[in-house]
Amino acid sequence: MTTTLWSATVLLCLLMYVVLDGYDLGVGVATLFERDPAHRRHMLESVAVGWDGNETWLILLGVALWAGFPLAFGTFLPHAYLPMTVVLFSLVVRGVSVEMASQAPPAPHWTTAFGVASLLASFGQGFVLGTLTTVVHLHGDAVTGSAFGAFSWFCVLSGLTVTVGYTALGYAYTKLKTSGLLRASAARRGALATAVGGVLLVLVLVTVDTTAAPLNLDSPGRAFAFAVLLLFAAGGAGTSLVTFPWKRQSGAADTLPLGGLVIATVSVFLALGVARYPVLLPPGLTVDGAVGPHSTMVFILVGIGLNMPLVLAYNVFAHRSFAGKLDAEGAPS
Repeated sequence: MTTTLWSATVLLCLLMYVVLDGYDLGVGVATLFERDPAHRRHMLESVAVGWDGNETWLILLGVALWAGFPLAFGTFLPHAYLPMTVVLFSLVVRGVSVEMASQAPPAPHWTTAFGVASLLASFGQGFVLGTLTTVVHLHGDAVTGSAFGAFSWFCVLSGLTVTVGYTALGYAYTKLKTSGLLRASAARRGALATAVGGVLLVLVLVTVDTTAAPLNLDSPGRAFAFAVLLLFAAGGAGTSLVTFPWKRQSGAADTLPLGGLVIATVSVFLALGVARYPVLLPPGLTVDGAVGPHSTMVFILVGIGLNMPLVLAYNVFAHRSFAGKLDAEGAPS
């Protein structure tokens, strides 16, 4: 029971991070494709109020993995040191860039740094996920082999998929928060990013069985759940594709693209979880095999359980306090 509860906690932290920090990473990537400095400025300011709370879920995720599954954490970290270093460094640069650009506008160099760091962090996170499909070689409790041993073409494909998915979320959020020409531009580019992300995801699902971590769909119940979740994902993505082009400024036209992509993102991650559980790292490191001591899990679970509502409350407070649209009407293209 404790192991199941802890697995659900890790999954919740992961999903909250991917959805919340995913859209603000996507906004950062999207700034690299925007020529107008005023538009880039609006896009950066739209996430400046909540990026720190969004990234807190990554801290909770790291603590949950470290305390709940120490063997998996200790095995995985050396397995992905290099891309994780790039991710963490990029997140630091993003934070500094947001604060510096907010304090000393227009700060074009800091805005560019924000975009580049967002791109590297997004691709790095997808690359790290891709390394989970590579066999981990252990000698005792130590990982053996080169630091580049986990790198593969699938890691690159995974990195591209996550990057494009985050970018689609970023454009959906930009459409929600802006008006005028910037909103129209976000709608066009968001629909394109959603379509490209869908194609890349299909490639991931088709090719993952060629890696060391194929999908486990042997049981009818598991296969049915996987198929239903993918249908939800397709429905969410389809909703976004249909509503992105809606020009009339209304609640549905602005919220449905983001809502559809959130549903698609959560459904895809749950589907992959269903197809991989209980394996954490191939070939045979499972949830039960990597779980920490019961007393430690209970102690840390209480700590994380007390902090999760606080972080969630901060997320809600930040988004409610700065609800509404930025005044981007009439900005030059």
